[in-house]
Amino acid sequence: MKNTATLVMSLVMVAVLAGSAPAARQHYSHQDDYFDHYEGTKTCLECHEEEAQSFFHSQHYQWRGETPGIVNSDGRKLGKLNTMNDFCTNPVPSWIGKSVNSDGKVLATGCSACHAGLGKMPSPEMTREQLENIDCLICHASGYRRALYQNEDGTWESRPILWKNQAGLDAISKRITLPKRKMCLRCHAGAGGGQNWKRGDIEYKLADCDAEFDVHMASDGNDMACIDCHEGEDHRVLGRGADLSGTDLPGKKLACTNCHDAKPHGIAALDHHTDKVYCTVCHIPTFAKDDHTDMVRDWSTPLYHEDANKWSATITFGKDVVPVYAWFNGQTRESILGDKIHPDKDGVLTMMQPQGNRKDKHAKIYAFKLHQGTLPVLKKERKLIPIGVDEFFADGNMEEAVARGAKATYGIDDPDYEWIKVRRYMGIFHEVQPAANALQCLDCHREGGRMDWKALGYKQDPLLKAMK
Repeated sequence: MKNTATLVMSLVMVAVLAGSAPAARQHYSHQDDYFDHYEGTKTCLECHEEEAQSFFHSQHYQWRGETPGIVNSDGRKLGKLNTMNDFCTNPVPSWIGKSVNSDGKVLATGCSACHAGLGKMPSPEMTREQLENIDCLICHASGYRRALYQNEDGTWESRPILWKNQAGLDAISKRITLPKRKMCLRCHAGAGGGQNWKRGDIEYKLADCDAEFDVHMASDGNDMACIDCHEGEDHRVLGRGADLSGTDLPGKKLACTNCHDAKPHGIAALDHHTDKVYCTVCHIPTFAKDDHTDMVRDWSTPLYHEDANKWSATITFGKDVVPVYAWFNGQTRESILGDKIHPDKDGVLTMMQPQGNRKDKHAKIYAFKLHQGTLPVLKKERKLIPIGVDEFFADGNMEEAVARGAKATYGIDDPDYEWIKVRRYMGIFHEVQPAANALQCLDCHREGGRMDWKALGYKQDPLLKAMK
């Protein structure tokens, strides 16, 4: 599956990461002749200052980026740090710290736990402090782990769990590779509060799966890494999907046709579909095949879990979920944090709405996870309010959680708010099935099939029309 272009790009990335390393060691190790002891990111900076500066400007560090795919962005740089979602809402009110229940068990350590930094919030201004905050090992050192620690002045920071074991830390820090699946899955599989809760199609089983689970990442098959498709340059990652605000590489598109022919089947009836139907519609019949996924998150109804002594939103999970289908031309309309909301005719606010229709020559039908939720909104200003979730997990006090979010976002101490139903279209792109498991004609083209033809802009099933 790895074509020549992919292999060339991978080799280029190895060279960039390894600097002037001898060829025999480029991909596998930083042996003793590179450094004696790992003393934090400053050790990496001795040889990789340029790479650190490049990474500082990436979305993985800044959590915001250019927004050519957001039709209403007005040129603003947007991303996780300054937008709103219907899972944990926004990282700013819950950036770092330990939420502990009455049994002394740590429930949460803040959203920074999945940031590629050591605890400081990213700043647009590049400083030595910010560069040394980059955690190179979280993406590049196999077996590396970190945890949250509190300093004497009360501040928090992430440190390697071996920070008091210099010999062990040295061994781990010299185990340098390009990012492998397990490294990416550390954060991307556990986003939203639990394994596969958020994305639905990024399950931890991808770390070691067979072709029946994913033909690309199958350990005994193509054994592709995430960066084989999301290949980029200068720490910029290719791909945005439908529900991410920013992009690292404006003008460059991640698509199946980067590796596969546009008409790959050799059967006219199937190849005709590729003009208007994206590959994943047929080749990912369901998602959340191993771990269930969060389908509805209602923050207005706190739920206490006695077994865990923890509060949460009321969450409805789904497993082996059939996607919903909608047109998508690469552009999205977003309900942007701080802007006045504009609910749809049914009163529900669509936070991420893929653009396109059947008459749009740039649009195709895509598969989506349709996530639904309930979020707080300022009554007068009609602006969404993030929730300070970490303390809420321990005490269940939603009033204070909303107040923390309003204070952090708008400087409002006592918000007058109400609740609103929301939905979000999230593209499904992973866990591609073998051809034998792809959808068959009657899965869509029959009465009661999976396609809602009227919602897609057709008066009836187009196959039935063609047969008349």
